[in-house]
Amino acid sequence: MAAVGAATALAAGAAAPATAAAGQGGGERYVALGDSYTSAPGVPQQSGGDCARSSVNYPALTAKALRITSFRDVSCSGARTDDFWRAQGANPPQLDAVGRNTRLVTVGIGGNDIGFGEIIGTCAQLSASDPAGDPCRKKYTAPDGGDLLNRRIADTAPKIAEVLKAVHRKAPRARVVLAGYPSIMPDDGVGCFPSVPMAAGDVPYLRDTEKKLNAMLREQARKAGARYADTYRATVGHDVCKPEADRWIEGARPSRPAAPFHPNADGERAMARPVIGAARGR
Repeated sequence: MAAVGAATALAAGAAAPATAAAGQGGGERYVALGDSYTSAPGVPQQSGGDCARSSVNYPALTAKALRITSFRDVSCSGARTDDFWRAQGANPPQLDAVGRNTRLVTVGIGGNDIGFGEIIGTCAQLSASDPAGDPCRKKYTAPDGGDLLNRRIADTAPKIAEVLKAVHRKAPRARVVLAGYPSIMPDDGVGCFPSVPMAAGDVPYLRDTEKKLNAMLREQARKAGARYADTYRATVGHDVCKPEADRWIEGARPSRPAAPFHPNADGERAMARPVIGAARGR
């Protein structure tokens, strides 16, 4: 539960001060925006203070693959869409890094807007009371029978649309790539309680919720004329329940350097592949 708490704190951005890459006002050829699934907290080597950026996160790997030397990564753990316009602790708004000379922008955002950290913490705590059931799904069922997380996803859609519009306005000649989220829960819906504290019936519920989030992101990318990078499909079979050798998304107790419920170095490498393909126009 302490590990789950650490994941929740990361998603919430409990510690604010951090430093972005040198320079203000943007204009680098490639700018990476996003939250902790972009920054890769815990994956060596770390920089960016509490923003927890890795030297081998998918933006860094994308810049290397495309041989882009004018590159700036302002992704930050705990970021929400609002942090693209407002300071996140000591960090300026992420959109400040984008300029008219920018030719590629990758964006990975939306998970904290629907409450990733809160959802993980809540579902983990409830799993102990009903490990064979679906206490988390019941928790997020509204009195009218609707799904509260589906509503959060719907409420986040216009925020993603505004992010993509703002990027296009600031960098009208840039190719924009919106990255989805990787396969966190097992795609087959079979969990691994208690090593990953999620009740049996909540594993497929959380899997489906993430798929709905990714479907919303894909649709917003289509509407905005951006490209969508399917990082979920690229990581299926390497979720939190897989053995260490095959695990690209760490569980509640990471066995490799990464934050709980976040990609390790292999996960970031796998996420980079569809991002690179989208950036190349494939």
